[in-house]
Amino acid sequence: MQKKTLKPSTYLTEVKALSDRIVKAQQPIRVLDAVKWDDSIKAAFLNGGCKKLPAVDTDYYLSRSLGFDPTEKKREFHEIERDLVRKLGQLNPLSVIMRRICREYQDVVYMLEARGTDTFANISQELYGSSLDVFHVGDPTIADLGSMMEETLTQLLQLDSLCEEPKTIKAIDAVDILNQKIESLFPGDGLRAMLSDGIISDAAAGTDYVKLRADALFNMRDLQVLEVHEIWVHLGTTLNGMAQPYCTFLGKGPPSATITQEGLAVLMEILTFSSTPHRLMTLINRVRAITLAENGADFMDIFEFFRNKGMNEEDSYTLSSRVFRGSSSTGMPFTKDLTYIKGFVLTYNFIRLAVSKGKPDRIPLLFCGKTMIEDMKVLNDLVEEGTVSPPHFLPPQFRDMMGLSAWMSFSRFMTSLNFQQLELDYANIL
Repeated sequence: MQKKTLKPSTYLTEVKALSDRIVKAQQPIRVLDAVKWDDSIKAAFLNGGCKKLPAVDTDYYLSRSLGFDPTEKKREFHEIERDLVRKLGQLNPLSVIMRRICREYQDVVYMLEARGTDTFANISQELYGSSLDVFHVGDPTIADLGSMMEETLTQLLQLDSLCEEPKTIKAIDAVDILNQKIESLFPGDGLRAMLSDGIISDAAAGTDYVKLRADALFNMRDLQVLEVHEIWVHLGTTLNGMAQPYCTFLGKGPPSATITQEGLAVLMEILTFSSTPHRLMTLINRVRAITLAENGADFMDIFEFFRNKGMNEEDSYTLSSRVFRGSSSTGMPFTKDLTYIKGFVLTYNFIRLAVSKGKPDRIPLLFCGKTMIEDMKVLNDLVEEGTVSPPHFLPPQFRDMMGLSAWMSFSRFMTSLNFQQLELDYANIL
């Protein structure tokens, strides 16, 4: 009996329907909103002279609704996962990717249910990583990388020639500048920069917007970083993902995509010479703080860590609360802030190896949407067969791969050199 084959149009219709279900199911899940501490916690800490641990425990989180029924949400993702096998098959590449995403979102729900407990931090480590993770067997850990970079950056930050420009641009003026950038890059796409009072960081990207904290101050270098990090990468990949005809899930990012997203954004800062030693130290301080917390430091220990870095009480509180949000003030950390450095290393190595293997055409696929490094080979096949569309928007450095390929061609050789021996050889020169 001749085996009946599924028509491509029917297959793609099923792919889109299942993909749309994932997009819809994840909509009410707002991880950062669910884990952040409200202003009353901050006020009580500062008004108490920064002497008492913030009163954050499981009861605090229980008083704050997730905005959805966790049991129902897990069931919904389980049903989508089951239907992916029934309709696309067990071994179909897209089925494998989308089922993994469903399981990841279920883990996110389990994590949010466990706010204020050790289980929250354990799942956080599974989703975003731990400072003790290595990139390859025998390599330094993320914590080791943080310590190594801290030593170098501390020296650089002492130089007057590398001093940061004063932050004199108000958030409302920064919004106008960024909106001009957005309109020139994405005319008519409805994207915008806007003010917000509800974010911890100076800026954050959403689906179709970049939020700036209303009381934040910026300099032009900060705005350059925001342009390439938030607009080129976060908004650009969102637009490319939302434009996908079938794989609409690429418009939304689970935690594993966050690692690639933040790594790619930091890489863009480096490639465009937008970043600074001060900016990198900010990212490294987050790694160091999470490392300390994973080793048993509590909120007060981390607060003093930032105070010893020369930060004022309010900024030290804000950065410390990032470490313990979702957890308790004596618990293990929320490890999302590792994704910037971890993702940078993974993304850089992917690009370096793609060039060395003669496959630089794979690199722009990072911008197809909210992608994951481990899916790049499958994603290339999906683009070739027309299931996934190539990225419509690409930053200049990724439109023409010649310059990036030339630079990365030297990378393997340069990283093989013995740096300690180089230090000795150049001792009489520097």
